[in-house]
Amino acid sequence: MPALDILAAAGAAANPVNLWGALGCAVAYSASLLATLDAFADLILARGDSPAGRLTPGVGLKFASKLVAAAIAVMAAAIVLALDENWFAFTSLTIAFVVVVGIGVIVLLRHSRMTANERTATRASG
Repeated sequence: MPALDILAAAGAAANPVNLWGALGCAVAYSASLLATLDAFADLILARGDSPAGRLTPGVGLKFASKLVAAAIAVMAAAIVLALDENWFAFTSLTIAFVVVVGIGVIVLLRHSRMTANERTATRASG
């Protein structure tokens, strides 16, 4: 019987993973990811619409505010997962976020380079 008491005490002392907290953090990560990709899309569309390829102050503020809000949400969710010691969710969500944002940055840079080449070709012909 003492062995069962020890096992029961060890099981009660272990801090179980908070699945609702992990779900809430996953939602925060995904909302931040969508806000970041939306900011990238706004940047691409704004560069295509403006003649010089530059951002207006309003579009720049909109772009920056989406990125800052996404960063705040991701950092808060990461802190919650770390405090809850849910390292699996912390690692998997962070890796997924970084990979998808990295792909978005690559697309943004390719579009920027392509737009710069088109502007150079237009200047040379005109």
